[in-house]
Order: sequence, then structure tokens, then C-alpha cells
Amino acid sequence: MKEEKSSMGASAVVDVGAMDAEFLHYCKVKIELEEKMTKEAMHLYGVSKHILTSSISTFGSGSADEIKRFWLAFVVHCVTKLSKLEPKKEKENQSPVTLCQIVRAFQLNIVEFFKEVPQFCLKAGYILEGLYGSDWERRLELKEMQANIVHLSLLSRYYKRAYEELFIINETNGLGNEETAGRYRFGWLLFLLLRVRALGQYKDLVTSTNALVSVLVILTMHMPTQIRNFRFAHSSLFAKRSEKGVNVIASFCDKYHTSEEELRSSFERTNHLIEELLKKKPSPISHHLEKEALDSIDPEGLTYFEGLLEEKSCKLSLELLEKEYDYVIKSRGEIDERIFLNEENSLLGSGSLSGGAINLSGSKRKHDALCSPTKSVTGPMSPPRGCGPTSPTTLANHLAPFTPVSTAMTTAKWLRTSISPLPSQPSPTLQKFFSADLSANITRRAEIILRSIFTPTSRLDPIWAEQRKTEAQKLYYKVLEATCVAESSIRNGTKVVDLVPLLTNERFHRCMLACSAELVLATHKTVALMFPAVLEKTGITAFDLSKVIEGFVRHEETLPRELKRHLNGLEEKLLESLAWEKGSALYNSLVVARPGLAGEINRLGLLAEPMPSLDSIAANLNLTHGSVGLPPLPFPKIDSLCEDMRSPKRPRIEQRSVLVDQKQLKSPLREHLQTACSPLKSRLLPLQSSFASPTRPNPAAGGQTCAETGIEIFFSKISKLAAIRIRTMCERMGLSQDVLEKVYHLVQRILTQNTPLFFNRHIDHIILCSIYGVSKISKLSLTFKEIILNYRKQPQCKSQVFRSVFVHWSSRSNTGKTGVEHVDIITFYNEVFVPSVKPLLVDLGPTFQKLNKSVEEGSTAQGGQLPGSPRVSNFPNIPDMSPKKVSASHNIYVSPLRSSKMDSLLSPSSKSYYACVGESTHAFQSPSKDLTAINNRLNCGRKVNGKLNFDMVSDSVVAGTFGHQNNGILNLGPKPIKVKSEPHD
Repeated sequence: MKEEKSSMGASAVVDVGAMDAEFLHYCKVKIELEEKMTKEAMHLYGVSKHILTSSISTFGSGSADEIKRFWLAFVVHCVTKLSKLEPKKEKENQSPVTLCQIVRAFQLNIVEFFKEVPQFCLKAGYILEGLYGSDWERRLELKEMQANIVHLSLLSRYYKRAYEELFIINETNGLGNEETAGRYRFGWLLFLLLRVRALGQYKDLVTSTNALVSVLVILTMHMPTQIRNFRFAHSSLFAKRSEKGVNVIASFCDKYHTSEEELRSSFERTNHLIEELLKKKPSPISHHLEKEALDSIDPEGLTYFEGLLEEKSCKLSLELLEKEYDYVIKSRGEIDERIFLNEENSLLGSGSLSGGAINLSGSKRKHDALCSPTKSVTGPMSPPRGCGPTSPTTLANHLAPFTPVSTAMTTAKWLRTSISPLPSQPSPTLQKFFSADLSANITRRAEIILRSIFTPTSRLDPIWAEQRKTEAQKLYYKVLEATCVAESSIRNGTKVVDLVPLLTNERFHRCMLACSAELVLATHKTVALMFPAVLEKTGITAFDLSKVIEGFVRHEETLPRELKRHLNGLEEKLLESLAWEKGSALYNSLVVARPGLAGEINRLGLLAEPMPSLDSIAANLNLTHGSVGLPPLPFPKIDSLCEDMRSPKRPRIEQRSVLVDQKQLKSPLREHLQTACSPLKSRLLPLQSSFASPTRPNPAAGGQTCAETGIEIFFSKISKLAAIRIRTMCERMGLSQDVLEKVYHLVQRILTQNTPLFFNRHIDHIILCSIYGVSKISKLSLTFKEIILNYRKQPQCKSQVFRSVFVHWSSRSNTGKTGVEHVDIITFYNEVFVPSVKPLLVDLGPTFQKLNKSVEEGSTAQGGQLPGSPRVSNFPNIPDMSPKKVSASHNIYVSPLRSSKMDSLLSPSSKSYYACVGESTHAFQSPSKDLTAINNRLNCGRKVNGKLNFDMVSDSVVAGTFGHQNNGILNLGPKPIKVKSEPHD
């Protein structure tokens, strides 16, 4: 059953002596590190090179030479960022070493560098901690830099699309035309300097977009008339008008979904920047615009700089901006953000970051993939969405394409219009559920917890942090009110459920506050506070947060689709890995529900730490009771709710009711998951039961404890997620239904009978190993390399999944190793997986079908499962909702329609438009003639220039709710499918 290591990764013998000399040459000659910094770099290289030389086959997917250069570049970058040495400027005007300089010296690109970095951090983390302290990862700022690169990539495309829409581009050279390129570059440089000088290095996407739109306003007002692609008086772009004429700023706000207040503020900062850097003096706009524009524009709030974009003046201004940006890069920059002007820049590279979340390639089709909000939360449980067609250069009235930037701005508009107008205190309706003391406690807690999350730092300016804190506070009170109303309507027999235990539960409120803050941060796409920052700030775990996700989706009816998708994505992360990490509350429930696992959980030290008290959080913030204007919080001790979270006898409960009743997520898969899990409904209790003591009996579960019910529900969701991923992998590799069911059966038995294999690991570790193990038992010629190659095509794939698997070698291990180690997945399979599950694998051999048959017959005859036999579960019926390419020669995709659309599509009046496989369109016709008839019917009235027009179903329709149109829909069997065209190159 073992797999040979040669099937994965690069294999080469590293010449250590030559590598030593090469690294020294890079440091001294190519990067020009000063002497002390070179010595420190050589030291870090020396103590870490054994990791590279001993396991180069587990790193990267490129050649051994490429992997070596990635490692050396990572070493240099760590030293330049983490070293406490003050670099000496041995040469005049010598600047600190930047990441761009390092990547260029080692002949790499930025995208690939960030894709490989997680592996190096994992492998060399203990060395970096020993040299630079436990906060080395925070100081390195790799996640922030990566998110910043992703945002700039999106904004550069957003800027290019808007520029080409607003202004006439030279038809021959496009943006390559010297004069056009100069003005185009001027706008981007002005935006970059505005970010650095006025917004800070790591600004959120929404604020950055506001700044970019303000630059577009400047360009619109100053662009020479002959270059404009519009006329103020007759363009649909300027939809907002006042008594004095076109309101330019309000029109841009309407088009790009920005806040008028924030855009005007950004516009003023941009004007000040032009005055300061370009030494231009503003003057009234009415003195300079041509008469036609003057008659149609409302000049209020607009500023004009004479000759700003005239050819000669623009060249001089561009030189000044370049000089200023050069200074910024030399003094504090890491990435020269001018590279984003050229999508094909070799230093930027191509490919994707964040596990395929954002594509940075310059090709049209990959650009369309980038624009698709589907990529914002990847994973098979995410609802499918499409991408709108690219914007035309004309200003015809059309729907803007869905892009990550436009989606973020639309979501921010929801926060601005639906949440911001609400009061920042509990409403009268909410206060009806509180006593006076309880109201004061809740208000004080909200102030402290949210302030701990939105603490102003060098990355968060005080005004922005206060605005976001207020938004999160208002959202918290709004959803808390809806939750109280819903929970109070639930009856336990004839009695109304008492909400006091829930409303006095500290953990419940922190979860609600954390979820509110996370949604605000997700709306603004902030770089400085990415998940799981809210968990660290509030002292809860991801497992705790999961208990309130369903409530937010169900009780906040106006929640935008993208935020529902964000919560859906967090749930997937929880199921696949976060819930299994060390310190997860899951383990505190497992020691109650499965006492036999307590020994292994304690041996690995997996139990969650106690939640820090509110007073300790307030003390860290230097908050006193008077500073928030409220009395001390008494915190009533309720035995059923507030128990020691470290004690195995009183662990933290993790049960929540998310997978069931998920209609509000508008996901087709959710509907089927809900139906499949319906037997669990009877065991679900009101929200307060999720926060009850794990040892408390669950009155709705026949004597089970809350922990046992919670674990059973949680495991059922793990099984569903595993089923989806197993099926997509097996279909991708062309494996039979028999193999698919065996893999699913094996994963289920590991989950229930050998649960420790999941501890501190990713669910995909178990799935990949199970696929290989079943293929060996089934005598298939399938290598681990083929499995990994197909896994790379999965939307949730991250290379560290198969390159780094946690192993805690016990003293009984045959390897002779002890302690903790991260190994590649083949080593994990050979040394850990096979010895642990060999009996389960043997059961999947020739006797598997016979066993299943005997179990089914026995269950039927005796009304239950055969005594002592393993529990056999059928593979769940979960349809694939992802669009599939159905033609090798045509860009045509089909995807099943959700069940909620069936009835409207198959009404009696519309059935004549459908043809079903299995039913002849005319009497006694063959299937081939049936298909011909279908094509002829589609061809009728649907031809464009002699070809089928497959754009009948627009991407914007697919991106929404699949629409109510019947165009482009075929009923091929029991489930209608929708035909959609892939955008042409």
C-alpha cells in the first residue's frame, strides 16, 4: 500500500559548498547588503540550510534550482525585515533593501514568491522564533503584503477599465501610445502617492477605491476635450443633476457606489496633494471650462488646475510624481507599485494568490476569472456565480460587470445605507428583554470588545477605526434584537423560553460582537485586520464563532449576498481545518462526548485555553470603568453557562445549528444539505443550548449530553463536506462510482472510529490518503503524483496541504523519531495513515460488497444494524452545481438549476419550449434526430451571423439568482440545465 517518494516534488542532490558561495555572492554583489547584514544573513542561512538540503523534494513544484533560489530569497527577506541592526549607508543615496530588489536579484517573480512563502515559514518557523522572537511572523507582514498586492492588482484593472471607458484611446497603440500612456501613468501615480501620503501603507479596498475614484474625477475635469469619450450634457455617465447642472461628484458616486461624503473628502486630499507636489494653484473651474461644459456643470465643490493634463505640463508633472514616488520607495517601500500598470510585467508574474482567490495574469480569460466574485470565496459549498461581460468603451446604459472591487463597493453601500443610520445604543424593543443592570453590562461589554478589535495603530488611523467600530456596534444591536425576538418565540412545552441564561452568557455576546466586527471588516476588505484577527482580539475560538453564523444569516434579512458568502467561506474553513487546530473548543467537547479520546487530546495538548476576562481585556486597553461611562460588570455566575473551559469534565461546548435551516444563504447546495440532514432537526435546540455546558443533558436528544449531540451534528457536516470533495476529485480522475463510495465509506469510518487522525490536520489530508489507499486496494494504476496533480485543480487547493502534514511521533513509533514534525503527505501516508487504518482498508477489499449486502438484509429483517458490524452509510445525493464544459471544441458550459426555480420554469405554458432526453420530440424519432430537433429549435431566431448566439443568458443573470428567463434553458432529463457561454478571448 505504500507510495514511493519519487513521485512527488523535485529530486536533486544539492551541492552545499557551491550553494554557500552562491548565496554570499547574491548578498554582497547582486543585493549589496552591508557587511553586518551580510553576516546575519549568512548565519540564518547556515542554521537553516539543512532543512532545504534534507527535504528539497517536499518544497515547491519547480526545479531544484528554483526551489533553492526561493529559499535563499526568503532568508534575505527575513533578515532585512526582522534584523534589529541599523543598516549603514555605505554608498550615497543607498536605500533599504526591498522585496522587489530581492525577487529581481534571484530571478523570481512576486506572485510565485508569495505562493511558496507559507512552506518556508512553516519549515523554518522555529529557527526564526529563536533568532527574532515569537512575534517574527507579525513583524514580517507577509499576509498584509500579499493582500496589498491582490488589492493593487484589482484596483489597477478597475482603473484601466474606467480609463478606457471615459477617455478615447489611440486605436493603433492603445495605452502604449506615448501621450496616452503619460496621462494614464499620471493618474496611477497620483493615486499611489495619495494612498501613501494620505491613507497609509495598508489601507482597505473600499477606502482605496474612493481615492481612485477621486483621481478619476480629477482626470475627467482636466482631460483635454478632444480626448474625452463623453459630453457632460449628453452622457448617461452623469446621471445626477442639480438646479445648476450636472453634479459630477454625485454622478461618480452613483456609478461607482461610493459615499459622496467620503469621495468629497478624498477629492479634497487629492487637490491638496497636487498643490503640494506639483506646485499648482487651484482656481475656480468656471474660468477654464469651455462654454458648453460650463452651461451644463454645477461648479460647486470643483477645483481646477490650469494646464494640468496638457501635453507639456503633463510631462513635467509626471516627472515630479515619479521623483516623489522614488523617494517613497527608497525610504519605506517594499513593492514598487508602478509595476501594476503593466499586467505582463515579469517581476509581477502570473498565476494566483490566496489559493486561487485572485488571478494576476494579464490574459483576457484569466482576467474574466479574476472579475468573478466566485473567486472571492472558493470552495465546493460556495454558491456558483458568474462574471459579467467586460465593459465596453462606449457609455451606453448597461450593467457594470461584477468585479471584486465593484462587489466590495456595493456591499459597503449596504453598510452605509442600512446600518449606519441605526442608533448606536440598544433600541427600545431590545431593551424590553433587559433589566437595567443587564443593559448596562451589555453596553459596556460591546464598547470594550469592539474597542479591542478596532484599536488605532500605525496601520489603523483613529478616524477610520472609530467609524468601523460604530458600524459593528450598530450591526450587533440590530442582530441581537432580532435574535432575542426569535428565541423568545420558541416554546418549551407551554413555557416561553427564558432568555436570561443566554443574555448573561459572556461567550455568546463575544461571538456576536466578533461576527459583527468580522462582517464590517469583510465589507471594507481591510488588510490590517484579516480573519482570524477578531478571534484573537476577543479571546474566542473559530468553533465558538460558528455558533452564531446561522443567526446572522437568518436574522439579518438585508445582509448582502457577498457577506453571506463570506460567512459560508468561514464555515468551510472551520470544517476543513480550523476546528481541528490546537486550542479549538472542539476538543473540549470531544473529551465529554468521547471520553476514550481524552488521553490522546491531553497528550497532544489540544484543549482550548480559558477565555480571558473582560476586565483583563479592558486593562490591556487602559480602559477604566469611567472611561466608558458605565459601572463595573458583575458577571453573574451561572453554573450551566460559565464553567472552567480548561477542565475536561467541564469543556467548552461547540454545537451549533448551521447546516440545517440555511435557506437564507441562497445556495443550491445548502438546500440539498438541509434535506439530507433533516433527521438531525429534532435534536436541535434554541441558540442558548449551543452555549450551555457540554455535560448538560439535552432534553431533545433522548438522554444525550449537549456535547454528544453537538459532536454528532458536527461530524455529519464534516461528512457532507468530505462527500462533495471526494466526488469532485473522483469525477476529475474518472474513477468509478464503486471507488467513490469506498473512499467516502473509509473517510466516514476514520472520522467515527479513528478520530485522532483528524487532530491538528486538514480534512483534505485524510481524503487524499483515502483515495490512494482505496485505489491500491482496488488494484488501480493510480499514483500519488496523479492525485496531487488533480488536487491542484480543486478550488480549495493550497500547496501546503500536501507538502506539510502535522505528525506527533510517539515513543512507540517504528520510525525511531519522537516529538512534533511536519512531513509531506506521502510520508504521512506511509508512516501514519496506513498503520492506523490498515484494518479499515482491508475491509474495503473483495468482501466489502458482500458485507454491505448482508448489513442491508440484516437491517431489513431485524429492523436495525447487525450486531458488531461497521456502520455503512450510503453516499449522499448531492448534485454538482458547478458549471461544466460540455464541448471540447466550443466554449459552452451547463449547470443544473436549483430546485426552487423548477416550478416556474416548467409551467404548462412553457413546457413546449423544452425537450427531454428519453422523450422523443416527435413520434418514433431516434435520439440523434431528437438532438437535431433541439438544435433546430434553438437555431430558430437565435442565429447571429450564421452562428448560434450563446450569449442569450448573460453573466449578470447567472451571477444573480439565475434569473426568471426561459431563454437558453433545456430540460435534459429530470433536472433542467442552463446553457452559458464562456467569454471569448
